[in-house]
Amino acid sequence: MSDEGAAARDDGETSELQELRSRVATLEAGRARPPRHRARSFLAAVLIILGCVLAPLGVVSAWAADEVGDTDRYVATVAPLASDPAVQDAVAARVTDALMQHIDLSTLLSDAAPEERPRLEKALGKLGDSLENAVRSFVHDKAREIAGSETFETIWTEANRAVHASLNKALTGSGGGAVRLEDDTVTLDLAPVVERVKQRLVDEGMQVAARIPEIHTDFTLVRSDDIGRIKTYVRILQIVGNWLPVLAVLLVAGGVLLAQRRRRALVTGALAVAVTTGLLGIGLRVFRAIYLDALPAGVSQGAAGAVYDTMTQLLHTMIRMVVVLGVVIALAAWLTGPGRHAGLVRGLWTSGIGSARATADRAGLRTGPVGPFVRRYRTWIVWVLVVAALVVYLLWSYPTGWVVVGLALALLCALAVVEFLGAATPSDDTARPPRRPETRAAGADPARTRGPLRYRDSP
Repeated sequence: MSDEGAAARDDGETSELQELRSRVATLEAGRARPPRHRARSFLAAVLIILGCVLAPLGVVSAWAADEVGDTDRYVATVAPLASDPAVQDAVAARVTDALMQHIDLSTLLSDAAPEERPRLEKALGKLGDSLENAVRSFVHDKAREIAGSETFETIWTEANRAVHASLNKALTGSGGGAVRLEDDTVTLDLAPVVERVKQRLVDEGMQVAARIPEIHTDFTLVRSDDIGRIKTYVRILQIVGNWLPVLAVLLVAGGVLLAQRRRRALVTGALAVAVTTGLLGIGLRVFRAIYLDALPAGVSQGAAGAVYDTMTQLLHTMIRMVVVLGVVIALAAWLTGPGRHAGLVRGLWTSGIGSARATADRAGLRTGPVGPFVRRYRTWIVWVLVVAALVVYLLWSYPTGWVVVGLALALLCALAVVEFLGAATPSDDTARPPRRPETRAAGADPARTRGPLRYRDSP
């Protein structure tokens, strides 16, 4: 009997070994990638790459549609320039040069009224021995006063509203406008400022300024020899407008859905979009230095830099927003993945909130029916919170990087509240009826009830 038992045991072990080999072979066959999966992965990679390339172009197209194509948005952007000291100094210097060309110094004092001559001589005498330098300094001070007043802010806003058509024409080749566009240069007419300075000079006793004819002098806003070459591309970006960012998102999403490892593809795609868009921001900084170095000697570097920074402010804001959004999406995808480090972070999160809930429970906190409800519908609640955060982001007019960070932190706090309310506590366990112990069938082998792969070595 012992020989027959040993034979039966050997036959059983042999059959189980064969069963194990069969299962391993099935698993290995399932892990093998068919040739069609290679083509699918290649297509997914191509879509993600195209989406990453179009992402920075989509940012530029959205900027072109909002900044170049929208007059109100443009005026709101350039309005703060009226308070910029560099712009005020440049405007005052330009107005002073224009007025000095029409002031006859030889007849300046002789034409002054007798009652105004002492005051004029006193004002000019304080400014130096040279009459020309004294008059120039005097005119410049009055021009600087006008440039620093609220009157100049009004003039600046109205003039830029008029010049927007020429800026649109310069960058897109469409539209017209009363403001001149010559030699790839967008200029602002300072005639209203000159008139205000002339009136201020007359009030100060310089009657000769009243005979100065109407002067039209230009203040350069945009100047570049490459405007003629880039206007076609900017025009195309303006036409596609906000559809190009949508196309970039759809391409990346399509690549993620086609990928074999979707979570890894999502992390890679989000980070790649953040990197390519960040390179656009670096390129804008480099182009700023090149643009300022190419300006003529007569153009104020400080004023030109202030205009460039203001014009690209919205573009930089959009770039930072996309970079932060890409990083947040990649981080969220990684934290929800099956990786060891991600699981460790989630474990710390769950254990920390669980400990806080246990402490609160010992202090007498009771959630009543809310706790069981949250535990039952936790998945649905989480998705509702995620969709709500996404809707708020999409409805935000001009979200910044800080807006994205704020929404992410708000969502994180909401998820922490859900985890806190849904955490199981000892009070919850004592409230439940005790579970009946499982009974084993008579004669059942305890070793074989642990799983299909465990068995005894002895009969």
